[in-house]
Amino acid sequence: MDPRRRPPHLLIDPALPEPISSVLRASPQALRAARLGRFPRRRGPDPVKVIAIAGLLLLMASLSATGGFIAALVLISFSALRGLSDDPENRRERRRVRVAMEHRDRFILPEDLDNDCGDLLRRTQDATESVLASEINRVRLLDTIDNAVTLPDQTWQIARKLVRLSEMKAEHARLVPGAPPPEVAEAFTPYVRALETAELSLTRRVRALEEYARQVRKADGVYRAYQQLQVLAERTPQYEALVAETAEDALTLPGLEHLTEQAQQVRRLFHESIDEARDAARHLLTSAES
Repeated sequence: MDPRRRPPHLLIDPALPEPISSVLRASPQALRAARLGRFPRRRGPDPVKVIAIAGLLLLMASLSATGGFIAALVLISFSALRGLSDDPENRRERRRVRVAMEHRDRFILPEDLDNDCGDLLRRTQDATESVLASEINRVRLLDTIDNAVTLPDQTWQIARKLVRLSEMKAEHARLVPGAPPPEVAEAFTPYVRALETAELSLTRRVRALEEYARQVRKADGVYRAYQQLQVLAERTPQYEALVAETAEDALTLPGLEHLTEQAQQVRRLFHESIDEARDAARHLLTSAES
């Protein structure tokens, strides 16, 4: 694998309840074990601890010959041995694998995709995270779509289709491992084109999401500049006083007299960038529906 290529990270169906998602997210090893159908065995008691406890109990029994005390020792030893065989970490891991097996279709691992599809999913995740982390999203200036709900759902839908595409490409490679004879090659063409068409369609959806993220980043930068200008506008009298106190009457500071006009221009640019981001979002939704 190209060292510059970043694989996608674990993806969990956003529709799953949070308690289940937390269990799945806690142990990727359990998810891989579930994918391979490997259920952890229940661990037996530690022989060293068993021998130590048994020796201690025998010593205590030798110091007292009363029947009641011996019976109590039997109960204590049974409970101790049972506790030794009940490894908490093993129990937690078995529970995680059991939950993963019950929801095996509700998570996607990096190895579920081939390299090309993995790249597309990583690009999808990067774009989604970029939008959700933006300041204009946090202050809810992007009201065209509910990003917190729509984008994770779209990421999941794209990922499911990428997994399906990876599986069919792998199956096609097994069925047709090499180039078919020239006289029958044309008969295989529709199947190859079907895979290429599906990949092209998913690539376009990813690009639409990336364009939305690009517009959001652009609007984010203008929004921060607009906020900075608002703070400076409130301090304009201080800047003017500084110039009056330190410069000769004949000197002026270019631009101060145009601060209001410039702030209005930035405000217009900010609203234009927000509109462009919203247009990109509408295009994204249209692409998802088609």
